Amino acid sequence: MSKVYITKTSNFLPNSVVSNDEMEEYLGFINEKKSRSKALVLRSNKIRERYYALTKEGKSTHNNADLTSLAIKNLFTESPEEIKDVDLLCCGTSSPDQMMPAHGVMVHGALPEMNPIEVITPSGNCCSGMHALKYAFMSLTIGDKNKAICTGSERISSFLRSKHYEEEVKQLSKLEENPSLAFEKDFLRWMLSDGAGAFMLETEPDKKGLSLRIEWIESVSYANQEDACMYMATDKLSDGKLKSYMEYSPNELLEQSILSIKQDAKQLDGKIVELSFVKVPEIFKKHNLSSEDLDYFLVHMSSYYFENKIAQHWDDLGMHIPKEKWFTNLSTKGNVGAGSIYLMVDELFNNGTLKKGEKILLVVPESTRFSYAYCLLTVC
Repeated sequence: MSKVYITKTSNFLPNSVVSNDEMEEYLGFINEKKSRSKALVLRSNKIRERYYALTKEGKSTHNNADLTSLAIKNLFTESPEEIKDVDLLCCGTSSPDQMMPAHGVMVHGALPEMNPIEVITPSGNCCSGMHALKYAFMSLTIGDKNKAICTGSERISSFLRSKHYEEEVKQLSKLEENPSLAFEKDFLRWMLSDGAGAFMLETEPDKKGLSLRIEWIESVSYANQEDACMYMATDKLSDGKLKSYMEYSPNELLEQSILSIKQDAKQLDGKIVELSFVKVPEIFKKHNLSSEDLDYFLVHMSSYYFENKIAQHWDDLGMHIPKEKWFTNLSTKGNVGAGSIYLMVDELFNNGTLKKGEKILLVVPESTRFSYAYCLLTVC
């Protein structure tokens, strides 16, 4: 079995940074009114800056395949011809540009300088970027491939535009109900943003600089025991089941904004952190790992609201991780879903602080139906 290394990392963030005060200029006002939940959500998540692949007029500047292909190109700024050596491309996202063709082949199509190669698109949400990493890791480990690229990306801003909710608000107004949008739909507008990250994986460490050796990747789903918490192009019924967009009429799709992205905030708060720790003792025992062995802890958080809850659970397990070992860029890059862990690793990898021998733990929760991914890296 070959050892596998992340030898290069990169990112692509579209356009210029968007501050909290500018968000509705890009996403639009619903019913021409400021959001009632925006200030509350931003105060909780503590995100100050993010990026949108939009102009203030709502015009698209990049699609998801664009963002991802540009992140990949940034891996090869010093040696453009090296892209022809890649023999595997794995692309994870929650927000593909279309239902078909798959996101990965659309990214491949945006990179004509590549050769014909194997392309994989893991379906899913925040963990899809980690699944892309694991497929690439396993392919190189068994000697099936020699050089792989994996990515995590989101182009979610188009779904957050006010135009997707206006018809529902009109219907509510006609019925003389409260015309404000349900919190389960509105609060996500202030949580999510666009961007892409990319890793190059090889079976030898980089000769010129540092690399990150992938020690192991573990993942687990609790969908067998938990209802869906975050969903899109469907609606959640009173019994917890999902009703697909295919079961609605065209008018109902608009009137109930069925195609919008939604989340059960109460279910999220009660489950997302707690379930993330169920497997931790087992995983640490399996790999003979202690929290004291860790030098950096990178956890994908949708909001700083969860930070102290996560820290408390580590403490409750007797596995304290000091806050000085935590690393996140949530406040300056936003919640980029499947791309967030890539953006964190990329920033840490390139900020000049890493030393050989240090260990980095990655934890990625996915709230859609409660899945989790864990990975250990060693700097070498």
